[in-house]
Amino acid sequence: MKENVDTSTLHDAKIPRFWRDDAFPFIEARAVHDGRNVCYAKHTHETFSIGVITQGTCTYINERLRERIGVGSVVVINPGDVHACNPLGREAWSYRMLYVDVPWLAELQHELGVSKAADFRVFSTALSLCGELYRGLNQLHALLTSEAADPLRKHCALLTYFGELQRQLDPAPESSCEHNYKLARAAEYIRENCTRALKLDEICAAAELSASYLIRAFKRCYGMTPHVYLINRRVDYCRAQLRRGRTIAEVAIEAGFSDQAHLQRVFRQFMAATPGQYRRRT
Repeated sequence: MKENVDTSTLHDAKIPRFWRDDAFPFIEARAVHDGRNVCYAKHTHETFSIGVITQGTCTYINERLRERIGVGSVVVINPGDVHACNPLGREAWSYRMLYVDVPWLAELQHELGVSKAADFRVFSTALSLCGELYRGLNQLHALLTSEAADPLRKHCALLTYFGELQRQLDPAPESSCEHNYKLARAAEYIRENCTRALKLDEICAAAELSASYLIRAFKRCYGMTPHVYLINRRVDYCRAQLRRGRTIAEVAIEAGFSDQAHLQRVFRQFMAATPGQYRRRT
């Protein structure tokens, strides 16, 4: 079921547009038509993300990659990758993004024979200039956000595009990151307890690591401190609750932010949109 929204605001090029549909709960789309004021702090997503630049140029950071990219570029962001995409000065740029739940994509990989296990296989490519993938994502984004297209057509298009993505881009080999089970346990503990105030000592206890080692190794592996990782997870929690139509004020307090204004500031840093803009959908 789609929400009724004030469509007059959707024609403002400076307002990010989000698409969601209850028929496809595993995917979300975003479009920004004027990104000159869209600035992100480095952040991560628990989803798989893929997007295209449709106008202008910007700076793309993904882990150790830092590139100036423009029209024709396809950005590929694995879950957990520390990334950001920001404008160059006052130069106009626009983009489209898709955010895909990992279990859905992992199941598709398994069906296609990419992975023998049920785990998601990350991609070794963070940036592609493949014209087929670029055109395909633009076409898929237009189809998904169309009111006229029926669900069957959309579902078939989703499977076709992400099947082509698997054929075009190679999965990465097993990660050589210092992602041992104790660090993974620390990250899991933060995720599961992200809505409450956490102390470093309790994270260390859950992971059975010293504080000095945890801080050093966690940042090396995840690209951010445990505190920034916690804020990321709180923003993800808020996104999930806002998609359910809950009020910004109650979600802010429940997620562990001091008040709605605090959530507004942090949400803008990580999503380059206000919670209210995110809550709307086309």
